[in-house]
Amino acid sequence: MTTLFIKNMVCNRCITVVQNELDKLGIVPKSVKLGEVIVENELLEGQKSLLGKNLVPLGFELIDDKKSRIIEGIKNVIIDLVHYQDNDVKSNLSDILSEKLNHDYNYLSNLFSEVEGTTIEKYFIAQKIEKVKELLVYDELSLSEIAIRLNYSSVAYLSNQFKKVTGLTPSHFKQVREDKRLPLDKV
Repeated sequence: MTTLFIKNMVCNRCITVVQNELDKLGIVPKSVKLGEVIVENELLEGQKSLLGKNLVPLGFELIDDKKSRIIEGIKNVIIDLVHYQDNDVKSNLSDILSEKLNHDYNYLSNLFSEVEGTTIEKYFIAQKIEKVKELLVYDELSLSEIAIRLNYSSVAYLSNQFKKVTGLTPSHFKQVREDKRLPLDKV
């Protein structure tokens, strides 16, 4: 069994794009999920390098070193938690990351800060703010409902954090509607 780690897989569409590239090369995966492809058999000579070459123009990259895999794992857990879970999780982010990545949180935190130049907490907040932007643009939920969905303790706390990150209040953000959202891999 071979596990491939792929950088910048941040959404279900990314999974589909990578799956299509695997299909083109005749690689049959056991599973494809954010940042990871598990292949039942060993890859044939040149398949891995060809896959890597084909993924680059699509915005992806095969990851070979351990530190990069861990960093990508942290990002994928956070993105999944913020953007794809119903966010009824009541555990601490540190506990979730330690459990899913099988490393002590202090190690994960120090590694992330060293490599990314920001903290896990700031990355988590940036992802949450991007989700708030998305939900504000869709205009289907009130700010109170958004605060509840993203586990903010209050609307005031969400608003303060939103303003600190974006420079705008959520209501002002809804009014300007330009250059509002970033792709998840650019956060």
